[in-house]
Amino acid sequence: MPLSEHEQRMLDQIEQALYAEDPKFANTVRQTNPAVHYKRSIVQASVGFVVGISLLMGGMILQQVIVGVIGFIVMLACLLWGLNAWRRVAVGGEAAAQSQTKGAEPKQRRRQQRPGMMNRFEERWRRRQEGDDR
Repeated sequence: MPLSEHEQRMLDQIEQALYAEDPKFANTVRQTNPAVHYKRSIVQASVGFVVGISLLMGGMILQQVIVGVIGFIVMLACLLWGLNAWRRVAVGGEAAAQSQTKGAEPKQRRRQQRPGMMNRFEERWRRRQEGDDR
């Protein structure tokens, strides 16, 4: 959704004020790519996953159940964190997410136009029950 002229002017004023106040920070923010942040999260999650495996194995070796359970929880949390970051890197930001929602509409039309596998099975079952075997 595009910004109105008033909103665009206000955004430009805020941006100019930011450049005037702290140009180094403004330059850094402008050049930052969100994918870099998510890739960093993937690396951190991988390190955490390895730490979780180490805790799990250490708990098994030392026969300390609580250490093993903590290691498993750390592994699971880091796995979920890493997969979430991986998904965001693969999607490529909000623009790709919006294009995916727009692309879902033709799929729905295709489903309505031709019957799916379950509809064909149901139709065959109905014909068999009526005695019309082909």
